[in-house]
Amino acid sequence: MSTQHEHENHNVHAGHDGHISHGAHADHMNHDSSHASHAGQGDHTDHTDHAGHGDHVAQFRRLFWIMLVIAIPVIAFSPMFGHLVGYAVPETGILGWLRWLSPILGTLMYFWGGKPFLTGGLSELRDRNPGMMLLIALAITVAFLSSWGSALGLLDAELDFWWELALLVVIMLAGHWLEMRSLAQTTSALDSLAALLPDEAETIVDGETVMVDPADLRLGDTVVVRPGAAVPADGRVIDGSASMDESMVTGESTTVRRAEGDTVVAGTVATDSGLRLEITATGDDTALAGIQKLVSEAQNSTSRAQRIADKASAWLFWFALGVAVVTASVWSLVGMPDSAVVRTITVLVIACPHALGLAIPLVVSIATERAARGGVLVKDRLALETMRTIDSVLFDKTGTLTKGEPTVTAVEVTTENCTEDEILALAAAAETDSEHPLARAIVRAARNRGLEVPVAANFLSSPAVGVKAQIDGAEVAVGGPNLLSEHGVGEAPITAQWSREGAIILHVIVDGSVIGALKFADEIRPESREAVDALHRRGAQVVMITGDAEAVAQAVAAELGIDRVFAGVHPADKAAKVAELHGEGRKVAMVGDGVNDAPALAAADVGIAIGAGTDVAIGSAGVILASDDPRSVLSVIELSRATFRKMKQNLWWAAGYNLISVPLAAGILAPIGFVLPMSVGAILMSISTIVVALNAQLLRRLDLRPEASASGV
Repeated sequence: MSTQHEHENHNVHAGHDGHISHGAHADHMNHDSSHASHAGQGDHTDHTDHAGHGDHVAQFRRLFWIMLVIAIPVIAFSPMFGHLVGYAVPETGILGWLRWLSPILGTLMYFWGGKPFLTGGLSELRDRNPGMMLLIALAITVAFLSSWGSALGLLDAELDFWWELALLVVIMLAGHWLEMRSLAQTTSALDSLAALLPDEAETIVDGETVMVDPADLRLGDTVVVRPGAAVPADGRVIDGSASMDESMVTGESTTVRRAEGDTVVAGTVATDSGLRLEITATGDDTALAGIQKLVSEAQNSTSRAQRIADKASAWLFWFALGVAVVTASVWSLVGMPDSAVVRTITVLVIACPHALGLAIPLVVSIATERAARGGVLVKDRLALETMRTIDSVLFDKTGTLTKGEPTVTAVEVTTENCTEDEILALAAAAETDSEHPLARAIVRAARNRGLEVPVAANFLSSPAVGVKAQIDGAEVAVGGPNLLSEHGVGEAPITAQWSREGAIILHVIVDGSVIGALKFADEIRPESREAVDALHRRGAQVVMITGDAEAVAQAVAAELGIDRVFAGVHPADKAAKVAELHGEGRKVAMVGDGVNDAPALAAADVGIAIGAGTDVAIGSAGVILASDDPRSVLSVIELSRATFRKMKQNLWWAAGYNLISVPLAAGILAPIGFVLPMSVGAILMSISTIVVALNAQLLRRLDLRPEASASGV
């Protein structure tokens, strides 16, 4: 018989359903995403958007590089560009045909490279919501028409804007490519949830076992679950008993003993022995499907904030259009129609959003790249923008603030003939051959103390009771309450106090007599206190949420100085706690690592997944921490604040260029004899773009080390 989970009921004294978790069986989630149909969730084609989004990123990247190559001759042979830098494009003779390179290739760039902006501009026009796309479409269209007018001799030679058109298309394609890449999703939470289910289910039909697809199971079917296999659908145990690993659903890695009459949940794993089940729920009625539904609803209900750049683009559109109308009217009224045309077109082209188009996506691209090098993966740009406004950080306890594994925290001696070290050494000897997490904790504790562990013989494990072994001629047993009952002995006096603290307790028995007891707790990460203190210094409320009993939760909260605790919370209720904080007017960041955290991660203003957690938690989060250091949350806050500062600075630079150059190009200073030359406007535009790009590069100097962020360095 397997010895992996012989201590399942050792935590009876703890008064809760287990509390050691960090997604121990994430390996069961690595099935191919094609298994998603097993979830019985119906059509999930909407979640293929991840692939479609990736296709769009590739298309923009490919289009950018093609347009960049074409732009080189367009710019080089543009007469206006040649005039600006000091050379002349041949217009006659054997090389006279070169003057047509810019119009021909520029036309190609307008219709091919400009297509995304032209179609986007039309959409914004239809929606009566002008923004960046319409502004770009307006700028390249004006440049295209005026340039052809200049090339054909219908308009002033000064209105040759082929080089402007080429630069605008290339820069805007680069900006949108960077932005779309930063928004690309790396995983699907719902697919990961569905992948928890096995590929096949073993049913019993007319006394024989038949392998079927879990999606084909019906109510009342009898299913066999082998040791180590996942449960294909919710059911009731009709034969056998097994220690069930429910960590992928409950988030708590301490196994739970399920026997005849108990219910089991789809996706959980029978670790040590087989079961026979009667199916009680399939498809949309399973608990796993319920979590899927919560994740989906939370994701769909998350508001998408209006992008800062879109707002600026809308303002700039109306600003440029208004100035153009005023310019045309004023110059016409003073009897200078030719100047009216030149000035109006110059205004519209100078207003082209080179810098504005890069202001946001370039900052986000550099920020996400810098974050990735610092161990922070930003999946959702809006999550990065929102993190600076967070005033409540909701931590899942197990695997986030704690290590998610049991640790021996105390040894109680109940006989005068032994010491703590001797009791621990005997327990370690008896548990050496066991793979149970508590057994490994005992062996690890003995090793850390440098104890000499004697050799054990005749090892025997009993599920839900404990282990026994012969050590130096004595029978040594280690186990929980059932072991005490089997030997007819009482528990150690300290047990009552430990129980109130929510600890897991094992007793050590030698030849029928209790010689001591071991106390286990989920060890708190040493960085957690520093993270909580740093959040307090930044004015944030720190909240802890857990499925553990109140006593366990309060003990951890007291040690870390946490402001508020939600204890005994079922998986389906975690998102409701986020909603409760929202109802108090709080901006909430949720930090978690388990499947049970997925709905709450999706419902929070910002979901932050510990990278060591499950695929589902990662899929539901907007930010993923590669490390399990809770101080990394501070890194995300610092990155968000720095990114927002750069966004604002870049928008001011980009907007400042337009606020100054557009009125000057319109001729606002004409009464005193000054009209902004097109060449100067072009230089100002280039300087604005360069300043925006250089300012964004400063984000690379940000120190995102957890210790630096927590200390405020």
